[in-house]
Amino acid sequence: MDEEPDAEAIAERVLAAALGMMDVLSIHLGDRLGWYRSLAAEGPATPSELAARTGTSERYAREWLHQQATTGLVAADDDGEAPRFRLPPAAAEVLTNANSLNYLAPLARMLAGAAVQLPGLQDAYRAGAGVSWEDFGDEVRESQADMNRPWFEQELGTALNQVPELVARLQEPGVEIADIGSGGGWSTIALAEVFPSARVTGFDIDAASVDLARTNAADAGSAVEFHHLDASGLPADQFDAVFAFECLHDMPYPQDVLSGVRRSLKQGGTAVVVDEAVAEIFNPPGTEVERLMYGFSLLICLPDGMSHPNSAGTGTVMRPETLRRYASAAGFDEFKILPIQDFGFFRFYELANSTR
Repeated sequence: MDEEPDAEAIAERVLAAALGMMDVLSIHLGDRLGWYRSLAAEGPATPSELAARTGTSERYAREWLHQQATTGLVAADDDGEAPRFRLPPAAAEVLTNANSLNYLAPLARMLAGAAVQLPGLQDAYRAGAGVSWEDFGDEVRESQADMNRPWFEQELGTALNQVPELVARLQEPGVEIADIGSGGGWSTIALAEVFPSARVTGFDIDAASVDLARTNAADAGSAVEFHHLDASGLPADQFDAVFAFECLHDMPYPQDVLSGVRRSLKQGGTAVVVDEAVAEIFNPPGTEVERLMYGFSLLICLPDGMSHPNSAGTGTVMRPETLRRYASAAGFDEFKILPIQDFGFFRFYELANSTR
């Protein structure tokens, strides 16, 4: 057994975490105030120049630039008494390039949006209640969509092509595909790109997400449709495939939803659940992925699920055996993990029923 860390090591760990939290919150400020985008698009600037470009306070811009240079995200080029600050290309990609797989500015926005809810989270933890997706608001809703968008747009087709038999079925004429928990709609739009001969429809229980998805689809020139609907009420015998991207673990009644999904499938249809690639068993200490997912669970996903009465309370860390249990209770008798690798933090599952 490994030796447990002493108090000094724990103190150093907490200090490092505090520094990371400060970086995250300062990244959120730089993203929301347009400071990163100005440095990336318009080039190096003094604090007064950056403030003038973005309509912000010079004093705050100066403090932020100094903090960013001190923490190593922005470079300070010595220019006598007035250094100019620039955003290096690698930092620009991570913090401003919404098309990059490395784009992580939305992560800072998501965590900042969750931090605003800490008083409500404390009340929920005491009472066994929750904080709903609606309560988390646009900061969390939009940041999740923005963070997943590059993966859906650039990598979903490659990922699904690792399962050629599934792709072949869904490329046939007249195929109907549902995308439940469609959120900002990028997964639905991407599915329509991957399967251009199919009719792809997105469904979400959050009305604001449906509005966001419709706007995103219009901006992208996509003809996909979105509907405000609880997925447990999907129309029967309509779809050849139902996809659920990173949403089932948030649902208060996953068994009911999967039952609705099973009923909605045509004979020979399949459900593809894409959720977090957590470890198969609880075995602490965990990997960075495991730590990240438990963090999301504490701050967002579990409180969202628990905001409904008699919730399953799954949380972000939905291990394969948990999903297998939900699927079996919903009437699926075929469950497998698909051999798809290197798609973010996701694992792909296929659920089917031999009697349908």
